[in-house]
Amino acid sequence: MNISVFSAVLCLQAAEPDRSGSAGPGPEMSALLRPLRILLPVGSCVLSRCCSGFVSRMRYLNRLKNDEEACVAALQEGSVFLFHHLVPLLQGGARGTLSLAPLTCSDVQSVLENLGSDGSLLKESVLVGCSEQNRAQFCLDVGELDRAAVEAECNGTFVDLRKAFFLLTEPEAPLVAKAQALLRWHQVNRFCGATGQPTQRNRAGSQRVCSGSSIISYPQMSPVVLVLVSDGTRCLLGRQSSFPRGMYSALAGFVDMGEGLEEALCREVAEEVGLEVQNISYSSSQHWPFPHSSFMLGCHATVSPAHSQLNVNQSELEDARWFTLEEITSALQVEAPPRRGEDPAFWLPPRHALANRLITEWRDRQRHREDTPRTSHDN
Repeated sequence: MNISVFSAVLCLQAAEPDRSGSAGPGPEMSALLRPLRILLPVGSCVLSRCCSGFVSRMRYLNRLKNDEEACVAALQEGSVFLFHHLVPLLQGGARGTLSLAPLTCSDVQSVLENLGSDGSLLKESVLVGCSEQNRAQFCLDVGELDRAAVEAECNGTFVDLRKAFFLLTEPEAPLVAKAQALLRWHQVNRFCGATGQPTQRNRAGSQRVCSGSSIISYPQMSPVVLVLVSDGTRCLLGRQSSFPRGMYSALAGFVDMGEGLEEALCREVAEEVGLEVQNISYSSSQHWPFPHSSFMLGCHATVSPAHSQLNVNQSELEDARWFTLEEITSALQVEAPPRRGEDPAFWLPPRHALANRLITEWRDRQRHREDTPRTSHDN
């Protein structure tokens, strides 16, 4: 059953009286729906407020992917985010943050005309999302134009995404990452991998079709397991040489062909730090733009405190070590990376990164354990 249908059922059951006349589902239905509540917490909700806005946006986006004329019309009324060789155009925000520079279609047309382009470049715009006001959002790479001239025309700056990702607001970071990933996919898939013939994209940019064989290709992501390992009182973080100075994160690795999530997790931990995992629990997932386009699957794992001695594989990691709750709590309070020239203090990935979410979850669980009084049975 579609998840939106599940959501509707839960909302209706929450509002519908049972046979006794009291609000809520009867005991039989409660037992049936109990597993779903874990995934879809309901509380008191109104069906239209729960579903209509989201469903409307999703159906609108789906229509634009399949209706060429509707997509062309949506571009005329939508927002366009510019990139220059995959580097996003951003504007300065409050307290040192960055934000997207939303332009209208007419704004972009004016920029293109002022810089000597005939405006046909707009046809390369790719559908990336939809605002809560059902306004379509597109992205466009203007790498063929002079970078400084575009910045001056748009009153913005092209900022490398690796730097920008730490300064973007939480709602905008995933949008920028998705836009860059889609633009990169189109740039590297102009020819069919099976026939070598040119491929043609649909108007929304959601697929490409081989001109010789009609093979349809869709944007893809590489699965990556991200795991926060704990020995019960500490958590394990590592860093690669490519990381910014002082930054540590959860362990990560690509899922190999034929592997399941659990297999990949156990293999990566063994390869990188020489530990054998005991228990695994899934947390959540996230698209991640680095190094290209990855699908991060976030998990927690435990190892025996008696077998927690690290044997770091230097070809995989520059460093890895255990961190205490106090160290993690302090690092989570750091809002921005150290400035150039400052000492490389210990800090963590940005708040909207899945690694940060895993670390925060671990901290909260440790605090809960410390705050929960022990019973005589526990002792």
